[in-house]
Amino acid sequence: MKNKLWEFGTRQVVYAAIGAALYGVLSWVTNILALPAAGNIALRPAVVIPAFFGIAFGPIVGFLTGAVGNILGDFLSGWGFFWSWDVGNGLMGLVPGLMAGAVTSFKDRGTIVKAVIYSIIGVIVGMLFSSLMEIPISGIDMNTALVGYFTPAALSNAINVLVLVPIVMVAYDAIAARSGR
Repeated sequence: MKNKLWEFGTRQVVYAAIGAALYGVLSWVTNILALPAAGNIALRPAVVIPAFFGIAFGPIVGFLTGAVGNILGDFLSGWGFFWSWDVGNGLMGLVPGLMAGAVTSFKDRGTIVKAVIYSIIGVIVGMLFSSLMEIPISGIDMNTALVGYFTPAALSNAINVLVLVPIVMVAYDAIAARSGR
């Protein structure tokens, strides 16, 4: 029996492309909202997109939405290519995507709570990876990585997914119900 959680075909490519485009453009729009004293960290409510696409369509779609969307957002912002942050943003979609197989309803309270928990774990894993990679890449020390990069990025992203994941899940459920899906 094939595990649908890790399925990756034409449909998943389309979902990942749509998610990456949404994430990239919405990140670009909010990249001007830099967090004070936080390196190159911006307030990005769009982080809900990789988390939601992971929850709805699986970990591979979530990862690609986050990674490719971050590449696109950084490119549109004129920031260049930072592979470790692209991977970190991908992890913010992959980790919540690990629960995709267990989602039976996007409006079920228990499912929403699990989705928020997985999304916050994804934020922590993704931003910790990216922040710690700055040590060998940029030559910063551990304190700067944790206090200057990880803490503001993880905190702002966790608040964004805490608030926005439930809203997006319920909205998606309503749209899917109206369209007969």
